[in-house]
Amino acid sequence: MIRKLKYPRYLNIKEEAFDRRIEKAYKLLSSCEVCPHKCRVNRLKGERGFCRSSEEVMISSYNTHFGEEPPLVGNFGSGTIFFTNCNLKCIYCQNYPISQLGNGNKVTLQELAKIMLALQKRKCHNINLVTPTHFVPQILKSLKLAIKMGLCIPLVYNTSGYDSVNTLKLLDSVVDIYLPDARYADNEIARKYSSAPNYFKIMKKSLKEMYRQVGDLAVDKTGVARSGLIVRHLVLPGGLSGTKKIMHFITREISPHTYISLMAQYFPAYQADQFPPLSRRIDKKEYREALQAFKEEGLENGWFQKDI
Repeated sequence: MIRKLKYPRYLNIKEEAFDRRIEKAYKLLSSCEVCPHKCRVNRLKGERGFCRSSEEVMISSYNTHFGEEPPLVGNFGSGTIFFTNCNLKCIYCQNYPISQLGNGNKVTLQELAKIMLALQKRKCHNINLVTPTHFVPQILKSLKLAIKMGLCIPLVYNTSGYDSVNTLKLLDSVVDIYLPDARYADNEIARKYSSAPNYFKIMKKSLKEMYRQVGDLAVDKTGVARSGLIVRHLVLPGGLSGTKKIMHFITREISPHTYISLMAQYFPAYQADQFPPLSRRIDKKEYREALQAFKEEGLENGWFQKDI
């Protein structure tokens, strides 16, 4: 007899297995290896590394969001939870008060679970965890509480792409939709502008693991995402994002059916004015070249800016 799996996928995990994952995840915090920086500080005792986060969870906001990709938004919006701090230090970050200045409020795991339930009650199509990488252990523990309270909508893991494969494996059959950035194709550029050593190498391994877990994007009969991978690529001025190389990687090593969100909304925020060419917006030619790279690599699925 074939057992019919429940949806979302985290409903199929038995309590004992969930507890084992949480235990493994919290061990990562004791000498922190949650992300590729591997700071090895003891966050369980209040020590802070690159992400400036201890064991306590901090969020800046949560709300129904209609600015995400169409399959995430549907008719009722995506239930976003913005986590404070980040494991990158992008000098152009548009959310720098949250990611770099640490603006936000402490929440208990019980409160985080209740936030998930509140977003579900608003009829959001999913729980969209924004910049969650440095809080994966706490999210897992909170999710278990939320499931017991009745959570039953998909999880979106909305990340910079600078993730540890070992941490991602703890999310196998937990996350339904992965929404990573593929931000740079040059490790030195990533180090200079985002303090992310070996970004391209690490991002490629992360995206491969994400795809292994969830595959290509799948939507229901209303067009709302049920599972799968969506890759975001922010086009940076001066060719700094390495679009051609990233599109080549996605086609050859992930899937030619991958959905790409090719974003043109870059503007010089935070400290970008001090770092030309990041001190200006992209122009029409740069975006057209990025779109051409997408097409030349044989990709067909995604969303594009039409009025740049």
